[in-house]
Amino acid sequence: MLCKNCGANIENGEKFCSNCGSPVRIAVSDAQYNHVTPNIILCQDGKYRWVYELNLIKNPTVFFLIWKIFFFIFLAIFCLTMIADTLNGYMSIERFWDNIRILAYVFIGITVVTGISYLIYAAIMGGKYCVMFEMDDFSINHKQMPHQLKKAQVLASLTTLAGAASGNLSAAAIGISSTRTDFVSDFSRVKRVRSFPRKNLIKLDEPFCHNQVYAADEDFEFVRTFIFNHCTGAKKS
Repeated sequence: MLCKNCGANIENGEKFCSNCGSPVRIAVSDAQYNHVTPNIILCQDGKYRWVYELNLIKNPTVFFLIWKIFFFIFLAIFCLTMIADTLNGYMSIERFWDNIRILAYVFIGITVVTGISYLIYAAIMGGKYCVMFEMDDFSINHKQMPHQLKKAQVLASLTTLAGAASGNLSAAAIGISSTRTDFVSDFSRVKRVRSFPRKNLIKLDEPFCHNQVYAADEDFEFVRTFIFNHCTGAKKS
C-alpha cells in the first residue's frame, strides 16, 4: 500500500506513514485492487491496467510516426521509378540528380504538410493523447480513448473496473468508450522490442503490426521488465 500524502510504501498494520507521518487512510476501493506501481493497478481478472496522457507538443512521437509512414511510401515510389528508368535505358547522371532534387522537395513538402496536420490534430485533441493499457502474461492492449475523454475520467472508470467482479470486468471495460481504437500485441509474435525511457515509450514490432506502449517515469521500469521477460523470442534494445 502507498501513502496518500507522499507515495511511500506502507507495511501492513501500520497506522502512520514512516516517511511523512501521515495517518494511514484506506478507502473501500483501495482494498479491492493492488497498486504494483504508483499508477499501475493489478485488477481482479489478473490484468495490469494503467492510463497515460501523452503531451502531443512536448513529446511528438505521433508526429514522427506519421512522417515515417509517408517517408517510406514515397521512398519506395522513388526507388521503383529509378529502377524503371534504369531498365528502360532512360537513366543518366543528369536524370539521377533531377530525381534526387524532386525527392528532396517531396520530403520537404511531406514535413510541412504533416507538421500542419499534426498541429491541427493536437489542437483538436486539446494537446493531449489519452490512452489506457491492459497487460497480462500473453499480450498488451493499447486502447486509444476519444479526445473528449480526459485522463481523470478514464482513471475514474479504471478505478471502478478494478473493484468490479472479475466476471463483469471485460464487459464493463468496453463501456468506457465505444469509439476507442485498440492495438493488441501478442507477446509470442513480437520480433523486436525497443525501449526509449526519455520518451516514456516502448515499441513492440511484429511482422505486420507495430505497437507503442507508454508509461510514466515511475512505472516505466516495471512495464519494460515485464515486456522484456514475456517477449522471449524478440530482440531487445
